[in-house]
Amino acid sequence: MKLRIINGRLIDPSSKRDEQVTLDIAAGRIVGINAEDSSPVDQVIDAKGKAIIPGLVDLSVRLREPGNEYRATLESEMNAALAGGVTSLVLPPDTDPSLDEPGLVEMLKHRARQLNQANLYPLGAMTIGLKGETLTEMAELTEAGSVAFSQANKGLLNLSTLNRAMMYAKTFDYTLWIQPSEEDLVSGGVAASGAYASRIGLAGIPVQAETIALHTLFELQRSNKARLHLCRLTSAEGIELVRQAKARGLPVTCDVSINHVHLIDSDIGYFDSNYCLYPPLRSQRDRDAITKGLLDGTIDAICSDHTPVDDEEKLLPFAQAEPGAVGVELLLSLVYKWSLEQKIPFVDALAKITLNPYHILKQGASALPPCGQLTIGSPADLALVDLDAYWTVSRENLASQSAHTPFNGYELPAKVKMTMVGGRIVWQGE
Repeated sequence: MKLRIINGRLIDPSSKRDEQVTLDIAAGRIVGINAEDSSPVDQVIDAKGKAIIPGLVDLSVRLREPGNEYRATLESEMNAALAGGVTSLVLPPDTDPSLDEPGLVEMLKHRARQLNQANLYPLGAMTIGLKGETLTEMAELTEAGSVAFSQANKGLLNLSTLNRAMMYAKTFDYTLWIQPSEEDLVSGGVAASGAYASRIGLAGIPVQAETIALHTLFELQRSNKARLHLCRLTSAEGIELVRQAKARGLPVTCDVSINHVHLIDSDIGYFDSNYCLYPPLRSQRDRDAITKGLLDGTIDAICSDHTPVDDEEKLLPFAQAEPGAVGVELLLSLVYKWSLEQKIPFVDALAKITLNPYHILKQGASALPPCGQLTIGSPADLALVDLDAYWTVSRENLASQSAHTPFNGYELPAKVKMTMVGGRIVWQGE
């Protein structure tokens, strides 16, 4: 089947294009951009007034399958991803059971193929049961479809196990995705340590939980040269440590969640549990450092950190509520909002949720098909977006099975009108 999209504004970070184009698609791939091709096509899509952007690549989307289907399902959350223009998503390994066996990874990949929607990339568990004791069979998990290895949001392993994991990963060219967190300093905390948490009486998680973990990781990395991707940085001090590590040539990339790009600790207000997140929201100074890190390239990518939580676990006092929020449907709108506020070209901001995440994923996964880009020969994974349209975040307007997000009630710019995966229209809005 051959499709032609006409009159659309192509915004593609990989080619730095931002111009009106005619896009030809055949056999699931892009075969022409402004090509002088008069051959017949099966369908013409008029994208007048809309942007054509690469399908988003989200580095952290919890689908709650297997094990927590009462919170969300593979089908509901993949549909939510498509509604937000996300065509490739990374699944953390903290399912139930955790993704520590090849059969579980193969089952998830099979389920995703049956749904025939977004591209699913599971992270394998670094240790059996995510308990931090015994390393998993990383080679077998890789053969089953794992793109890298992680402990999800668990704290650092004991140093001996961590060092062995890093040496093993270096030997076989795997990437370890680690959320820098020193468990002993996190225990019992529900908000960022500081004046605000003290004033409202919430137990704090200090910045040192992040920085001590980073010092440990970089010290080990200096000797074993394992490739690391650091997940969900939150602090000015932590970002500066990453900046220094990159300057020394250590093989490291990092991301932040969209929640931390926009929000700070005082937004919690009067104990609104929708702002109960892990890692916690930090100060205005930390948010400013995140913006600086995104602009100077220290921070490579932004993710949604999509974590559906049901009403019973969220509608509780702040300190007892389950951390997490949905965000896969909001990622594009919130990044566009950020680009407008910072007065930076949208093509540059878009790279943080398309091309850059693809490059992170491709490290150690050479067979990964191209994503996050719209160039000749690449898969036609894309979204048509009305950048001038505004929409209100509400339970009624979200496709996710959960609707708990700190952005409830926000009016956001940019509305996805159509999403394609492999040249197939897999989602269409009003």
